[in-house]
Amino acid sequence: MAQQLHFEKHLLGGSARSLKLAFVVDPLEHLKAWKDSSVAMMRAAEHHGHEVYTIDAASLGWRKPESDQAGGVFGEATHLHLRPDDHDWYRETGREWLPLTTFDAIVMRKDPPFDAEYLTATWLLERAEADGVKVFNRPRALRDHSEKLAIMEFARFSPSTVVTRNMAQLHHFIDEQRDVILKPLDGMGGSQIFRVHRNDPNRNVIVETLTHEGARTIMAQCYVPEISQGDKRILIIAGKPVPFCLARIPKAGETRGNLAVGGTGVAQELSASDREIAEAIGPVLIKRGLMLVGIDVIGDRLTEINVTSPTCMVEIRQQSGFDAAGAFITAIEHACGIS
Repeated sequence: MAQQLHFEKHLLGGSARSLKLAFVVDPLEHLKAWKDSSVAMMRAAEHHGHEVYTIDAASLGWRKPESDQAGGVFGEATHLHLRPDDHDWYRETGREWLPLTTFDAIVMRKDPPFDAEYLTATWLLERAEADGVKVFNRPRALRDHSEKLAIMEFARFSPSTVVTRNMAQLHHFIDEQRDVILKPLDGMGGSQIFRVHRNDPNRNVIVETLTHEGARTIMAQCYVPEISQGDKRILIIAGKPVPFCLARIPKAGETRGNLAVGGTGVAQELSASDREIAEAIGPVLIKRGLMLVGIDVIGDRLTEINVTSPTCMVEIRQQSGFDAAGAFITAIEHACGIS
């Protein structure tokens, strides 16, 4: 595929040497290999000739020995052999506690919520980074980019939006826009997203519930009717947009296109406006160490910038043939100076 070769050259052969790559993930039994982008990345890494390890995020820690040696970050690393069977997708070939300096690169793929434990993981990974370990995405960048609020930096592409916990301000926005989407700042997979019309008899209780009676800040955005054509997930790898996105089309009677709530994913080539948004955002974020980003676009409006564990690689490859997971591994190889 010409687009694949143009994007990255990973289909032309392996890299100059093997890397030891560790993927920080949730427990392996929670991963669904038939759709999980993290599993696709691991398979691509092994296909490229690299050693694949996983580290349960819950096992990350830091230890200072009694001697004058500096302390270091460690984790329980599981060495994997990947299999093509999605229901029996790996074999564990070893497990041991290792310092993160053992690895050439760490790929942070723990799913939200971005809670105190996630925050702690970023602090630990940042310390490993200070010891010379390459971490993707960079821990500081993960902390600095709220997946909902990051659109404020690129407001020219976003729909009309207000971020506040003031209920009067939210009601003013609903009256002004007439048809809005309300969502918490820490949700994922379409959780707690409400569409509220100006005359909705439940608007008061929805606003009260989402804001915890004015104690929690939320986001309200003007409803974008092009959602009927799909909420497009556009992947950006090393600052470059993948040429295909996944339009997640809501099921009948539903506002949300998220696959987790029954949306249907349809891979399609980027439109001119999709590419304009991605090409404006990508170079800015890669300079901050965000190797993999997944932006959400409805129509020509940017609604979110996902940096924790962007997905949809599997669906894009199945429908378009473009191997985004392989392109991501190639980007890591470039960052590690081996290709």
